[in-house]
Amino acid sequence: MNPVDEILKLSLEERILAAQTIWESIEENDHESLDPNQMKILENRLEEYKKKPSIALSWNEAKARIAAARVK
Repeated sequence: MNPVDEILKLSLEERILAAQTIWESIEENDHESLDPNQMKILENRLEEYKKKPSIALSWNEAKARIAAARVK
């Protein structure tokens, strides 16, 4: 049987706990694939954002800029 099917048999509380556990495991392992240079770039960008949050773009704005750049 599929592991997802097994999870869906759990109570709501148990499914929430399972989802949280899975999400936390992803968060913990997510930056393991980044090399030190990539991590430094992300840390610098986060610091820039903290100093001036208005520099951030929404996902829709970012997609629009990407699409516009492709047209050029």
